[in-house]
Amino acid sequence: MLSLLEETTPGSRRGTRREALRVGGLALGGLSLADLLAHRAQAAPAAETTVSRSFGRAKSVIVIFLGGGPPQHETWDPKPEAPPEIRGGFGTIASQTPGLSVGELMPMTARHTDKIAVLRAMVTNDNAHSTSGYQMMTGVPHVPLNVENAVSRAPNLAPHWGSLAKYLTRGTRPGFPPAITLPNRIANVGEIVWPGQIGGVLGPQYDPWLLTCDPSKADFQVPDLALPADLSSGRLGERLALLDRVNEQLGRAADSVAVNGFNRQTQQALELLSGTRAREAFDLSRESPATRDRYGRTRWAQSVLLARRLVEAGVSLVQINWCNIEGEPNAGSWDTHDRHNDLLKRFLMPWMDQAYSALLTDLFERGLLDETLVLWVGEFGHTPKFNANAGRDHWGHCFSVALAGGGVRGGVVHGKSDGQAAFPVSGRVEPRDLHATLFHCLGYPPDTELHDTEGRPHPLSRGRVIDEIL
Repeated sequence: MLSLLEETTPGSRRGTRREALRVGGLALGGLSLADLLAHRAQAAPAAETTVSRSFGRAKSVIVIFLGGGPPQHETWDPKPEAPPEIRGGFGTIASQTPGLSVGELMPMTARHTDKIAVLRAMVTNDNAHSTSGYQMMTGVPHVPLNVENAVSRAPNLAPHWGSLAKYLTRGTRPGFPPAITLPNRIANVGEIVWPGQIGGVLGPQYDPWLLTCDPSKADFQVPDLALPADLSSGRLGERLALLDRVNEQLGRAADSVAVNGFNRQTQQALELLSGTRAREAFDLSRESPATRDRYGRTRWAQSVLLARRLVEAGVSLVQINWCNIEGEPNAGSWDTHDRHNDLLKRFLMPWMDQAYSALLTDLFERGLLDETLVLWVGEFGHTPKFNANAGRDHWGHCFSVALAGGGVRGGVVHGKSDGQAAFPVSGRVEPRDLHATLFHCLGYPPDTELHDTEGRPHPLSRGRVIDEIL
């Protein structure tokens, strides 16, 4: 909760000082709302010389992150001619795109491939959840590769793509955090949080806003946007008055660019608390029962619906992480080391297929798909061959991702894998290329310069824009 709302001891100088510092913390950070510079304006000259019609087409990005790794064989790169131990237990179905077949467990998604571009040769060369995930979310390989249970520490502090979006769009969309992650952070067993989910070298003020929630609950509300029940408007006014006194004591420093930026952040934080726009965006009861049913009533599916509402309200980047499911192997993630076919058929693929197709339908019907880039990704794929436990293991040497909307050309397949979907044959791409393409669609070339907390310059991406899908 915001420290602005915390109780103090009346008449206590120590308590007042502590509260002043905490309120100052609100002024210095708020809800991690960055509002110092409109970087998009700086990139405008580059946009004018770019021939690609996709440059700057997207206003927002939705990342569907299927933690554990969705298998390429049963989704976008089936191998029906391969032996059973590679092909797996499922067939293929025709899609909306002539000549493109997808796994049979994607019947609803298959009707939308005219809106989707598939990358069949994504490579991280990393078979560890933590470090391959770091590379996917930051576009930078972890040093070293293949380290499970890695955490955020130097030299692996590249910023999350939401942090980059937050840095670039700061000051342009008042009233909302530019980047939100929901409904949970990604972590290995034991709550070992993966690296690559924070601002890293850009600083904690660029961390995406983590929203731990369950939008499927009937009484869902966002705790960080709710005032405590015992806090009256009068008491809130007292906190604001205290904040004004702190600002007065800053004297001439209050005229500095930095402090003015902090004041804007404070205003945004208060708008989130008191404004109706935020409450309306998070209010899923405004959606019809039919729409909610179309996505599915699970925690993850309703998070996908919430993501649509957030980008509609102006959030730049929303990442929806797959949710753990109690009682299921590997906590119900896509990490299917055993009972692979059973888990895919019983809930993994049906839940994903329903919510993903509902999102594409929803965005299209609302006229939002052309300005919303949707990424369908995981940290890696799965091994070509099944193991002794009827499962597939980790595989970062060749896997599939999908993009739709926001300047992406639908009905396209880029890249080709070998006969086992094990290694690229052509069209090899890396996460850094995915990042370059994402920010190209948002209107920022890869050589856009960012500065870390020490003032050192960094390019936005060291990858190349994947022109073949734009």
